[in-house]
Amino acid sequence: MAQITLIEAITQALAHEMANDASVVVLGEDVGVNGGVFRATAGLSEKFGTQRVLDTPLDETTIAGVAVGMAVQGMRPVAEAQFDGFVYPMVDHIVCHAARFRTRTRGRLSCPLVLRVPWGGGIRAPEHHSEANEAIFTNVPGLRVVMPSSPSRAYGMLLAAIRDPDPVIFFEPKRIYRQYKEEVPDDGEALPLDVCFVLRDGTDVTLVTWGAQVKETLEAADALAKEGVSAEVIDVATLKPLDFDTIHESVKKTGRCVIVHEAPRTAGFGAEVAARLAEHAMYDLVAPVERVTGYDTHIPLFRLEMKYLPSVERIVAAAKRTLAAS
Repeated sequence: MAQITLIEAITQALAHEMANDASVVVLGEDVGVNGGVFRATAGLSEKFGTQRVLDTPLDETTIAGVAVGMAVQGMRPVAEAQFDGFVYPMVDHIVCHAARFRTRTRGRLSCPLVLRVPWGGGIRAPEHHSEANEAIFTNVPGLRVVMPSSPSRAYGMLLAAIRDPDPVIFFEPKRIYRQYKEEVPDDGEALPLDVCFVLRDGTDVTLVTWGAQVKETLEAADALAKEGVSAEVIDVATLKPLDFDTIHESVKKTGRCVIVHEAPRTAGFGAEVAARLAEHAMYDLVAPVERVTGYDTHIPLFRLEMKYLPSVERIVAAAKRTLAAS
């Protein structure tokens, strides 16, 4: 079986669902003829036709509104926000309509759309192309917020997102689109949403992260292991709704927690994880919770970009602080 990248796994999942469900359509800027700015939809227009792979105007508000209309009429649209910073004009339709239809209609209508959002920094892109804005959507009732961190999870979770009866925001960490490959069978097997994935077992400290930062966090766990520290690594994967039980069970074992994300620190989603630990795991902790995050600035361009993102060194230092505190 050939190995594929995360972006190729996205394409594979889209093609699988389009072949097996005629209600699945793809729409967005340049998704058809050009195959998307990151090539996520390459070949889909030729295979499924322009009635199901729709090149839209450069108008994110219209893309979101059309997707909502399609979804409530029984289709399963997969809309693309070309970059994370382009999602803001879509917020009105997603927050005020897509997320509310089930409640608004007392269950008579649902809105099974997926909004794919290439997400995060680290690719030397200009302003509006390197946002980590997941916390905006985790605060909205009625939305699922998903962020895979590997080709296999991208494939399985996108299948689950398309099949979900409610709207899903599907963040794709573009820094790792082509970073490594895995064998991903095109078997149509969805992965469960709403669960965390324990990527590495450990006994001394729990490292909680998601998206592109999974790579640095696993590398930090390797570095800690060389010093005799056993770190458990958890990929949150579905931020909303949060599988807190998995995190809590880990912290019961380790007594320590470091939360890693690249979004700005203040009111980032890591603060929600920390708050739940304070509410439910206070007596399991033997040291204060640490957060390793981006800074409360817009991501700096080019030269300082990688200094902004959490590094292996910063994660290791935070873990050592929790060990020294107990």
